[in-house]
Amino acid sequence: MPEPSFEEALDNLEKIVEQLEAGNLPLEETLKKFEEGIRLSRFCDKKLKQAQKKVAMLTRDEHGDLKEIQFAEQGQEASKQSGKEGAHTDSLFDE
Repeated sequence: MPEPSFEEALDNLEKIVEQLEAGNLPLEETLKKFEEGIRLSRFCDKKLKQAQKKVAMLTRDEHGDLKEIQFAEQGQEASKQSGKEGAHTDSLFDE
């Protein structure tokens, strides 16, 4: 069986949550759905983490020029610039 896409897995997970919230399933079916939901949740989390690693961040260097760095480098770049007075860092994702 081929691996589902992230969107397919998320859609299936949402359906399982709805079924579990309805509370109309027998215990054995509830446990099967719960196990499947956990598996799908972990799959989606893994896919999101993989995508996050691929995201390129745009930041400004010490001269104010835009430059592109890989997501994994973003934290290192920010910590380098935070030690420089007047350095400005913009990221697409603020935490």
